[in-house]
Amino acid sequence: MERLSLRVRGLKPSETLGVAAKAKELKAKGINVVDLGAGEPDFPTPENVKAAAIKAIEENFTYYTPASGIWELKKAVARKLRNFNNLDYDPGQICISCGAKQSIYNALQALIDPGDEVLIPIPYWVSYPAQVTLAGGVPRYIPTGSDYKITPELIEESITEKTKALILNYPSNPTGVTYNGRELKEIADAILPYDLIVISDEVYEYFTYDRVKHVSFASINEDAYRRTVTVSALSKTYSMTGWRIGYSACPIDMAEAISKIQSHTTSNPTSISQKAALEALNGPQERVAEMVKAFSERRKFVLERIREIDGLECVKPYGAFYVFPELSGFQISSSEFSSRLLEEGLVATIPGEAFGSPKNFRISYSASMEDLRKGMDRLEKFCSQLAGK
Repeated sequence: MERLSLRVRGLKPSETLGVAAKAKELKAKGINVVDLGAGEPDFPTPENVKAAAIKAIEENFTYYTPASGIWELKKAVARKLRNFNNLDYDPGQICISCGAKQSIYNALQALIDPGDEVLIPIPYWVSYPAQVTLAGGVPRYIPTGSDYKITPELIEESITEKTKALILNYPSNPTGVTYNGRELKEIADAILPYDLIVISDEVYEYFTYDRVKHVSFASINEDAYRRTVTVSALSKTYSMTGWRIGYSACPIDMAEAISKIQSHTTSNPTSISQKAALEALNGPQERVAEMVKAFSERRKFVLERIREIDGLECVKPYGAFYVFPELSGFQISSSEFSSRLLEEGLVATIPGEAFGSPKNFRISYSASMEDLRKGMDRLEKFCSQLAGK
């Protein structure tokens, strides 16, 4: 008898975390690697947020909390959703989790039965297919156009009698592509006859550029609201990736099911991190604007440099902090490209295979301008050598 379950035997570790670990390992050996693979801001957690965590420890706020999170944090999230996302949720419809990743996992576990299909647009965030599989579901991939966006036609072509849900991620990891209100309304209208549930992963919602404003899928209309699990986190917005605080908001029947799932897994999010998250939401917000401004400048620089490199093409991203160049001029897989770029060029990136797109690779511009300059110089030199110039 096999020791490991069938669902785990085919499971691969997160490739994004693997590349990050490899880059850190090389750095620890004294090798001067430029890490452009990290999916987290290079800014420190704000001081007021750290102070709130220290205060929580000193006041012995170190015990279990309700499974779905402390009430005052859920109220703060509800207020943020109302003010920023134009969404009206009661605190009871919100479940605080150990990051957006757990929120998505909880939602899939609560909603998907064995054999149910979940639509996932390509390129996709690396954990979506694995989480669908762990829930007993079947990932069904939707191809996208040259702009990496799904359309109503592409969605309807992918729907079968087994399709139950759609995972929508915007601004997108890995492409940085996002959707406007009109495009979201078209998607909402397309799925309405099929009664699909939408898990809307909006963790990069604050990171939009060129006057683009984020629109939440659930805010489109009442039908969209009734069928959507909205997911976000504090990880990127407040540079709190290691604190592990995310949340979901949805109709009460789904919210109660999600909370039950969480009560049997992590019990509750970390009490100390919840107090830190409360301060992040209620405290000064200037840091968020500073980060967005810095990322906007970095995005401009990276795009300009990539467009100067022969053999690479790149769709302009309007959100997140990634670019997703296509290896249009090279007959090489992105896995080999990223591996050689790390070993020979000493630049860490994420191969597109991790996102279902083997002709692309992901660059994160959540690094200092100094590292970005150095990384782009090395990338240009490596591509020139690869082309035999």
